[in-house]
Amino acid sequence: MISTSWLQKRRPYWSRTDELLKLTGKKGVSALSHSELQELALLYRQTASDLATIREDPASRSLAQYLNQLLGRAHNLIYMGRRSRPAGIITFYRETFPRVFHETLPYTMTAFGIFAAFTAAAFMMGIMNPGFQRFFLDSAMMDTIEKREMWTHSIVAIKPLASSTIMTNNLSVSFTTFALGMTAGIGTVWMLAFNGVLFGVVNAACWQAGMSDKLWSFVAPHSVLELPAIFIAGGAGLLLAKGMLFPGYLPRRVSIALQGEKAVQLVLGITPMLIIAGTVEGFVSPTDLPISLKLSLAFVLSVMLALYVKIKTPAPTAPAVSATALREL
Repeated sequence: MISTSWLQKRRPYWSRTDELLKLTGKKGVSALSHSELQELALLYRQTASDLATIREDPASRSLAQYLNQLLGRAHNLIYMGRRSRPAGIITFYRETFPRVFHETLPYTMTAFGIFAAFTAAAFMMGIMNPGFQRFFLDSAMMDTIEKREMWTHSIVAIKPLASSTIMTNNLSVSFTTFALGMTAGIGTVWMLAFNGVLFGVVNAACWQAGMSDKLWSFVAPHSVLELPAIFIAGGAGLLLAKGMLFPGYLPRRVSIALQGEKAVQLVLGITPMLIIAGTVEGFVSPTDLPISLKLSLAFVLSVMLALYVKIKTPAPTAPAVSATALREL
């Protein structure tokens, strides 16, 4: 049961939060002074804590609804920030994306683990039971593999169109894997598992046909960018699921918004990777270039990616809050 004295003590701070939000009007955060921004940031955190307390009291449902709306307005203002500028794109790829990548790396590694586990399982099933392969590969592709020929030669004749189609498909797969995080992560896991199974089956079929070298000379140049991008998109989907299933002390809507912001940043960050991968897959991977050159390209691209994501930028610090303000709260 929430005490009356506690409510009387907290209401002025909620009113002050509402007052600051009304001051912003159409100008957004630019309408507030530096000290007011600091105050709003502090009030936002305290309001989130207050809401968690009030939600434990069934009799305070209407008050919880009011604070939930107040917190949502404050969140949109704080995390929307100022209008973006063209230079912000450079800052995003130079600082924001590498930082968010490191912050969310456990989710990306989990996505990789799901993909790898199903790839290994499908590969073993395909080796032990060749009939298993025909559940996933059509007869035309199986016939081509049995002739020890690659099924990708048709791409060479229509490189620009093929490259565009590949880019679109890769972007579609990655965005779908991310968006299906809203199914509590079930859709994201399914996409990672299905693609892992397909990858394992193709590897098994080529292994048995004695053409793994041909497969990997095709796959390696573009997959060093394409597969990490899919894992990152999978991690973004799992991040969405985490915000939905485990909101902690935050309202579920706010939790989804917070995790969703990072997830969207991850997906935006991998877009150039997928564009480059699609270009390589359309113009380089299916050609008759020596395997050594293709593997060298794969090595160079993987090193460049590793050096890029290795960049660590400091996380944005929370606004400084005075000791007096903390005591008042």
